[in-house]
Amino acid sequence: MPMVRITDVRKAYASGLEALKGASLDIHEGEILALLGPNGAGKTTLISTICGITQPTSGTITVGGHDVVTDYRGARSLVGLVPQEINLEPFERVINTVRFSRGLFGKPKDDALLERILRQLSLWDKKDNRIMELSGGMKRRVLIAKALAHEPRVLFLDEPTAGVDVELRRDMWEIVAGLKKAGVTIILTTHYIEEAEAIADRIAVINKGEILLVEEKTALMTRLGQKELRIELHEPVDALPAALADRGLRIEEGGQVLVYTYDTAQERTGIATLIREVSEAGLVLRDLQTRQNSLEDIFVGLVSKQEDAA
Repeated sequence: MPMVRITDVRKAYASGLEALKGASLDIHEGEILALLGPNGAGKTTLISTICGITQPTSGTITVGGHDVVTDYRGARSLVGLVPQEINLEPFERVINTVRFSRGLFGKPKDDALLERILRQLSLWDKKDNRIMELSGGMKRRVLIAKALAHEPRVLFLDEPTAGVDVELRRDMWEIVAGLKKAGVTIILTTHYIEEAEAIADRIAVINKGEILLVEEKTALMTRLGQKELRIELHEPVDALPAALADRGLRIEEGGQVLVYTYDTAQERTGIATLIREVSEAGLVLRDLQTRQNSLEDIFVGLVSKQEDAA
């Protein structure tokens, strides 16, 4: 059974807003799933529903086989959540904040574990500081420490690196890599699509409360990925020669560059023929470059397609 199973989940509010519209998704043990979507897409609502912070209007969610509604305690004990908002008791000390979080889940005292977590997050030298004395980045580290204190099997990171320094971002991904090795399932929402591209195993795209796609990252980029061939000319052109008019070329950079888009999945890209035709048309090549579609390009395309269909 998947570590997290989401089946036809809907969430509607009294105002009539439907934040989730029949979302279904299986998340496997030990994988990193990146949940991508624009603001208001339903990412935080979905995470809040899995964590039991809000209840679904209909549908079912299980975590480790525990239903999040009928067996809330069993499900919640397996989950760690790093929320977007920093909401910490300002007068409490760092070590006590983390210790209290572990105690909430009925876990026995384990100061050695807490020390290890705080050292990983470069917080050990701040353990006796009050929360109010910490910088914003340090407070976010405390949130992560709190989420890890009860040794969760599923960790949710809701926009964890929004507005944080590069050092914390690097530390966090090192910790995430270590947790994955230990078999922890990690669900990440982020606006930094390059982060999803770097660390995720699978990508889920959500928009307007609907999950548009769930796919293994490499397969997704291969299937949807296109490459551009950029042909830099020795002399700029005002218009394409007639012989190249039907080749689907774009003129960019004031006529200095011709751009040809092709599908990497096709057996024949047509590049060799195109280059010969460009030369035969009397154009002199200065340079050739290729560019692979990024995950961001794919994401924007999917969301735009849904907007157009609506």
